[in-house]
Amino acid sequence: MKKSDINLDSYQILAFYAFTPLSNKDMYVLSNNIKNISTMNNIKGTVLIALEGVNGTICGKAFEAEKVIKEIESYLPLNCLDIKISWSNKQAFKRLRVRQKKEIVTIGIPDVNPRELVGKYVEPTNWNELISDPNTLVIDTRNEYEIGIGTFTGAINPHTRNFRDFPKWVKTKLPQIIKEKSTKRIAMFCTGGIRCEKATSLLKKEGFNDVHHLQGGILRYLKEIPEDQSQWIGECFVFDQRVSLNHELKPGIHSMCHACGSPLNPEDMKGENYIKGIQCHKCINKYTDKDRFRFAERQRQIDNQKEINPEI
Repeated sequence: MKKSDINLDSYQILAFYAFTPLSNKDMYVLSNNIKNISTMNNIKGTVLIALEGVNGTICGKAFEAEKVIKEIESYLPLNCLDIKISWSNKQAFKRLRVRQKKEIVTIGIPDVNPRELVGKYVEPTNWNELISDPNTLVIDTRNEYEIGIGTFTGAINPHTRNFRDFPKWVKTKLPQIIKEKSTKRIAMFCTGGIRCEKATSLLKKEGFNDVHHLQGGILRYLKEIPEDQSQWIGECFVFDQRVSLNHELKPGIHSMCHACGSPLNPEDMKGENYIKGIQCHKCINKYTDKDRFRFAERQRQIDNQKEINPEI
């Protein structure tokens, strides 16, 4: 994409990951370099670094965030980093977080390693054919609240609260589902590809052989597949202030409940249980009056800041 094609006042959002070994020294130096480059260029977002690789989403003014990407790529093998690009008219994150972790996506099983054992990568252009086959079991590896606002036609919802719950579902629920469906072919997907890549490694380790996953995840599928040919239904949840993206990778209709973090559609926010920044129908019985007083004060501060700076 050329600079002449983009409004240079817009914000570029880069979601990326790579499963590739890093040394402890590289982790430390790279963390500091990312912090320094991001601070100098007003780049915000989250970057996780572990011995198994790097994972993150960052946002900055057009083409500024790419400076961080170039720094990360200098520590990785050539063409190793999987990158998805989208755009926004405002900053998508409130702050910068760069953390060294045990895993770049937490599944909680140390010997699950996509570099050594992984499923078959499926290009977005071949995905529709695969999941339309009645002999394919399609599994959404994302969390319950993400699936609630959008998923692929016919996909199974494991009803997990976080990715660490997925291995238990595989052990306790998946074998019976496969038996009932009389199929052994599995196709999995997630937002950007990292969770389903690790999930295929888990399934291969557990003895499932015919395992596939969507390369580049939902974000790449939405970018490459025309809407009139798409089997995606709804919007795609993202972990930033945009909350959700539509098929054009533009901010969708959903907002966030700042009390419990659940995505809400316009109808949810018209409900009698919704109070901006304090509660929604999903968390009305979850918090104490003391919590709600704290939420109300936080919302008051947010509103005051938005009056000063509408881009927040």
